[in-house]
Amino acid sequence: MEVSESIVVNSSVGNTPTKSPWGKTPNVVPCSFSAVMDEEVAKELQAKEDYLAGYHLQGSTIDSPESIFKGSSSPDTENDFLLAQMLQLEYDKENDRSIDSMEKRYNGESKVSVSFDHFRNVHPMLKEDSSSSSDSDEWDEDDLDHPTPPKPPPNQSPGKKKEIITKHDSTVCGRRNVKIMEKFPPSFAAGNVGSEELDLKLSNSVFNTLKQHSYREERQSARLHEKKEHATHEQVLDPKTRLMLYKLVNGEVLEAVNGCVSTGKEACVFHANGGRREEEPMPEECAVKVFKTTLNEFKTRDRYIKDDHRFRDRFSKQNPRKIIKLWAEKEMCNLSRMRKAGIPCPTVALLKKHILVMSFIGKDQKPAPKLKDAVLSSRQLQKAYEQCVEIMCTMYQKCKLIHADLSEYNMLWHENKVWFIDVSQSVEPFHPHALEFLYRDCTNVVEFFTKCGVPDVLQAYELFNKVTRLEITPDPEQSFLSQIQSYEVHEMSVGGRKNEAPYDFDYFFNKTQS
Repeated sequence: MEVSESIVVNSSVGNTPTKSPWGKTPNVVPCSFSAVMDEEVAKELQAKEDYLAGYHLQGSTIDSPESIFKGSSSPDTENDFLLAQMLQLEYDKENDRSIDSMEKRYNGESKVSVSFDHFRNVHPMLKEDSSSSSDSDEWDEDDLDHPTPPKPPPNQSPGKKKEIITKHDSTVCGRRNVKIMEKFPPSFAAGNVGSEELDLKLSNSVFNTLKQHSYREERQSARLHEKKEHATHEQVLDPKTRLMLYKLVNGEVLEAVNGCVSTGKEACVFHANGGRREEEPMPEECAVKVFKTTLNEFKTRDRYIKDDHRFRDRFSKQNPRKIIKLWAEKEMCNLSRMRKAGIPCPTVALLKKHILVMSFIGKDQKPAPKLKDAVLSSRQLQKAYEQCVEIMCTMYQKCKLIHADLSEYNMLWHENKVWFIDVSQSVEPFHPHALEFLYRDCTNVVEFFTKCGVPDVLQAYELFNKVTRLEITPDPEQSFLSQIQSYEVHEMSVGGRKNEAPYDFDYFFNKTQS
């Protein structure tokens, strides 16, 4: 009698069930003993068990045991290696989380943080993958950033050392000098030296020479600019002179200062409207004469002052503004003398340092023409000549003055009369060179009226004798000027000139001395 028995394999022994450390134990379907002993079924069950265990630990990152480790030759150790890798991966993750918490706790909210990356563990699987990928990435970046070096020229062998170029190379220095020269001051005309097409190169010697030249030019331009700021030049007034004019206008001495009507080597003349003054009324139209503070315009100015006994003690060649002040005072004194003697000349209204305010010779802001520019008939020219000779005699004999710069440029024609102006350089007959200046004036007057066609014009020596009453006879063997110089030396050596008496100074000169 055959008894067929079936053996059921349970996962429990007795009444105490066993629990799998890898998770919930799956239910086993009952099968026959022969099926249990079947090797293929056993392998299949083991593979499924390993697969479920691996899926439980790693989640969905593992698809199948075969897809994780390919190329494993030993089927006996394949599952053990997989389990070991998964256990190591979980350990590394736990270690990284602890390091992250320590790093966060250590740094806190500080702006400067300390990294703990050095203490992290990299799983062998991830390390192999990252190394392979990073190597490929670095290779690509190197290829992009560092292109293939150029091949050496044919005449240079690959093993020959490359020539080293230093900063002292002539070509490098030349190009650098050109770049530096572009930064020179704007006033230095360097041109288009930085053009890449020209590719200019300057040697160190040439560059140093140009650099020193640019410095000299800059210093010179600065001096000229400063000089123009502190001195009257042409029709430009320095700040001090402008301030003085503003004070005259604000004090109602002048109503307004208009444009420039004349300019010369020693002064500029502006037209102004007269205001009011307590002492004396101001003219309706005034001529404001501003003397230039630059000695370059009139270098021989001291020649007319230092030998004048009226200003000899106050003469100072060191300070230009003091000389200009004396120059203005001298013209005021000379005009006052001439006005007192009845000579047609401007009337002095006010003196303020180097600014002289006079009556305006002209009308409606239009100055009277100079004798050189005036359009006169023959009768008017004859009358102008007679008046000029008469004024010269009156200046010398009554005012004890010599114009010293008389010409057709310093005589105006206004109201059918000749007016003398610019007498700041006028000197007295006691001046060591007074007679020389007078003879020069006589020569200028004679030449002008002779050129204009005036009949019966006296010779220069005849006019000189008429004005001075000296009756010096010209010597054929000696020029008249030499005779005058000899006469000056002789008369000054004996203590004075004949027929000359000192002039009784008027109120205006005494006022300047106080």
